[in-house]
Amino acid sequence: MREFSMPPKVHLDRQSNITDLLLRHTGGAGDPALFATRDASGVWQDVTASAFLADVSALAKGLIAAGVQRGDRVGIMSRTRYEWTLVDFAVWFAGAVSVPIYETSSPSQIAWNLGDSGAVGAFAEQAHHEHAIRAAVQAENLDRMRNVWQIEAGGLDELRDLGTQITDAELEERRSAAVLDDLATIIYTSGTTGRPKGCELTHANFAELSDNALSELGTIVNDHSSTIMFLPMAHVFARFIAVLAVAAGARVGHTPDVKNLLADLQSFRPTFILTVPRVFEKVYNSALSKADDGGKGAIFRKAAETAIAYSRARQNGGAGLVLSLKHRLFDVLVYKKLRDAMGGRVSHAVSGGGPLGERLGHFFNGIGLLVLEGYGLTETTAPITVNTLQLNRIGTVGPPLPGNAVRIADDGEILAKGVCVMRGYYNRPELQAEAFTDGWFHTGDIGELDEQGFLRITGRKKEIIVTAGGKNVAPAQLEDQIRADALVSQVLVVGDNRPFIGALVTLDEEALPGWLERHGLPAGLTVAEAARRTEVKDAVQSLITKANGSVSQAEAIKSFRIVPADFTEASGHLTPSLKVKRAQVVKDYSEVIEEMYSAPKPA
Repeated sequence: MREFSMPPKVHLDRQSNITDLLLRHTGGAGDPALFATRDASGVWQDVTASAFLADVSALAKGLIAAGVQRGDRVGIMSRTRYEWTLVDFAVWFAGAVSVPIYETSSPSQIAWNLGDSGAVGAFAEQAHHEHAIRAAVQAENLDRMRNVWQIEAGGLDELRDLGTQITDAELEERRSAAVLDDLATIIYTSGTTGRPKGCELTHANFAELSDNALSELGTIVNDHSSTIMFLPMAHVFARFIAVLAVAAGARVGHTPDVKNLLADLQSFRPTFILTVPRVFEKVYNSALSKADDGGKGAIFRKAAETAIAYSRARQNGGAGLVLSLKHRLFDVLVYKKLRDAMGGRVSHAVSGGGPLGERLGHFFNGIGLLVLEGYGLTETTAPITVNTLQLNRIGTVGPPLPGNAVRIADDGEILAKGVCVMRGYYNRPELQAEAFTDGWFHTGDIGELDEQGFLRITGRKKEIIVTAGGKNVAPAQLEDQIRADALVSQVLVVGDNRPFIGALVTLDEEALPGWLERHGLPAGLTVAEAARRTEVKDAVQSLITKANGSVSQAEAIKSFRIVPADFTEASGHLTPSLKVKRAQVVKDYSEVIEEMYSAPKPA
């Protein structure tokens, strides 16, 4: 199968825009709770659609009074919180265009986003965010930037007061002026390679994609469902889900710190969650480490094997009596405890931002949490494809959503077309011909389609390693298998133009003490000290040997080095969605890589 498309199920009025998704919940008999925020005592308090609309309108009036014109760009730099979506919708109600900025962005990245987009103002969450924005404005002479409103220092109240003289009629004129084809936001790519590019996403990209997605996912995302956001709101995946939830009338809470995620899941009790594969890996590995530390590792491993086998059997037609009885036993002993740790009501999860892997997909499905894996990029407003309740095949990223289409090019590259695809890169017309062919967007990923239209991701075009012997190697297959162990945090396979395949491995700092203790080593060893221990090296070699069994001899990892520090966003080696910046790691660890290849050739 080389091409598969799904016709749209929903067609919106071309004169409408994203803000109409909110208005559908106001003015009638119903007034659903669209959000929940914590009060001073930490109790979740609902924010109804009408209350949200009133505050959005007040802030939008303030923006108009502050001189923000239709089509002006306004930056948003904040952690994940309720006010992120609040000001996002206020910008749209004022007829302007929002420009997300990751709250971890460097001064040069802030300056680039604001300067390249021509922003006239920005929202900053805290004092250090405001300082970073003002420093960037001054350093780059961004004379169009007139205002910075700090959320934590009364900036929103300032806007509410400023806008009291703006009439409802003037606001409505601004709100309704934008149409589906108009620009809604410029999202800059997080930059695993090269200079960030501003993706122009329209009102149609969000609104039409949301309603067409709900035509398939409405039984999961609806006015009786809830989710808690913890991914960065500046990321397209979280941003799309935020708009999707408003369209559906779902209740959304926010947590800015993933360290508090388990506690927040237990207090908020969502019905579905969205996350990236690395979070699922951490959940699994943490549970395994905890079981090992408590002397129950063997039971957990048997429970995991049963969950995977049960899920696979169900997908292939049904589980037998013996397997079903084992599954029921482990549900009492293990699975229910895992579900309770996530709040007890989560039945579905949407995963994106990278391949989850078939093993983890079956594990979570087997414990009662169906992971609907999807696929997309910033340039496609997040989802091109997604598994649904009706069309679900673990190990794939699903078929195209209604209104989208996928084609596999002759070289295996995935091409996309449809309501999800951006209109282009802002201020970069020279990239148009490179990014599009006959209306099809080049994703840069490699994949395959089956006869039912399910897409499977097999690699990234730019990450395909070509050894000195001419062998093409997709690193993800090996990396995913090795990283699945609790001892390992990250893996980077190398070998481009080299005589053999090698790997850089980092250790999981949280899991390491328990692992060391179980293996008779001092639990207080640092990551750097542990990396030099023979026992640790032997354990990693064992993982690599096992992974090598899934590939040919030419693709197998022949040598590796454990590096003394993890790859993190702070170190510059991970994107905010936890993808490894391959080029940056290779650059920063070039001496380690050279040493690996200059050492005696491995057998």
